[in-house]
Amino acid sequence: MIRLLRQGYYKLMETPKSTKILSLDDKKNFAWINAKNIGEILVTLQKPHDKDSVLAIGKYRLYKVKDDPKLTDLLHLELSVGEGRWQGYLLPVGMPNGVRRRRILPTNEIITKVFS
Repeated sequence: MIRLLRQGYYKLMETPKSTKILSLDDKKNFAWINAKNIGEILVTLQKPHDKDSVLAIGKYRLYKVKDDPKLTDLLHLELSVGEGRWQGYLLPVGMPNGVRRRRILPTNEIITKVFS
């Protein structure tokens, strides 16, 4: 079963100190960090950060997948990357909330292409 939990618009920005910031619907902001010996993680931002440049803007979709034979049973975040293409990410323990950190794993599993 594939269930669409949320969709909207995202911005991927970079601060003057080269930290990437993912903003969902201009409401939820996450630092996107490559943590040594862990990999990529999202960290909820409690306060605004200076943004230097916009790296990408587009649509996002957040799906919950369970018992689908072709897809991993996890939360899937998909970011549009242009011309009808999407980049998928797996969120093994969900989206970060509060000050918690959550891993984000790139994947080739794309749900949106099936429904678009």
